[in-house]
Amino acid sequence: MKIEIRKDLNELPSPCFVCEEELLKRNLELLKRVQDEAEVKILLALKGFALWSTFDLCKEYLQGCCASGLHEAILAKEEFGKEVHTYSPAFKEEEIDEIIYISNHLVFNSFNQLNQFVNKAKGKTSIGLRVNPEYSSVEVDLYNPCGLYSRLGITRANFQEDKLSEVEGLHFHALCEQNVDALKGALSNFEEKFGEFLHQMKWVNFGGGHHITRADYDVEGLIQLLKDFKNRYPHLKVYLEPGEAVGWQTGYLMATVLDIVENGMPIAILDTSAEAHMPDTLAMPYRADIRNSDLPNVKKHTYRLGGNTCLAGDIMGDYSFDEPLKIGDKIIFEDMIHYTMVKTTTFNGIKLPSIVIKNDQDCYQIVNKFGYNAYKSRLS
Repeated sequence: MKIEIRKDLNELPSPCFVCEEELLKRNLELLKRVQDEAEVKILLALKGFALWSTFDLCKEYLQGCCASGLHEAILAKEEFGKEVHTYSPAFKEEEIDEIIYISNHLVFNSFNQLNQFVNKAKGKTSIGLRVNPEYSSVEVDLYNPCGLYSRLGITRANFQEDKLSEVEGLHFHALCEQNVDALKGALSNFEEKFGEFLHQMKWVNFGGGHHITRADYDVEGLIQLLKDFKNRYPHLKVYLEPGEAVGWQTGYLMATVLDIVENGMPIAILDTSAEAHMPDTLAMPYRADIRNSDLPNVKKHTYRLGGNTCLAGDIMGDYSFDEPLKIGDKIIFEDMIHYTMVKTTTFNGIKLPSIVIKNDQDCYQIVNKFGYNAYKSRLS
């Protein structure tokens, strides 16, 4: 669609995601500092942040993208144009040739998959294996890649060292929005279980979940940890692939109050949906921050905020405000750029939020709007 320019927040379509370029650039500069000082490569994890309208900016700082399958790999190739690293729990026969053609690194989740596709892949891409360091520090099972009975990665007990002739790298992913202490634990387990194979590898990938751009993240500790690892294995290229660290606190979801009803308390119905537009608030679960609000009963006026679908549990939570809410008021859900746009649905036929980028001239660029076809085209 043709990009539309707006000068004022109130002129934007509702609901809409707004990504602020200045905040994104700040995150990218920090990630580049880690790259430069530790001499590692950082990739953008598309599963967490795939706002390709910003890729011209992102590729000035990052080395490429990591993809979770064919469609993400195509997006990385078409819109980012640098390194593409692809991993999937299981690749499909009808997609593997195109994935191999696109990917600089191809990471298999099992020796079954390696055996099935190694002859197609060898000589065309750098082949890797995902291993499971069996280090579990993620508290929510839904997001724990190394939890009990995890399907993600090969455990040491199932590792077949006689099948490594074409394997050039090892990949592990054990974190979810965590600090460097969690990486230390995961890396220690990884080296204990798989360190003996690193001398024959060309690269190692530390996966994602590194919350590098969070205010309390120990950036200096990460840089030192990476330097120490590279001193132990100077022949290895080292990759990290954060997603949330790129999009962390770079923007918000703006919605509008459509109605206010009473049932024991005032309930504001919005033109957005927790279920369809911010599903992690229900799945994680977590309480989204709303601009100029507080916990219930802290400020003078408390409301329950609900989505505009028929799901009874489509509730954002209870919030208090200094002034009474009115129909037409704007509600701003903070930090809704990472792991949000990538998970939206058209459940109930609800319209997807428009996508807006606020540039460094304080102009709002409406880069995408969604209508009926976004709903219909998913069905038949």
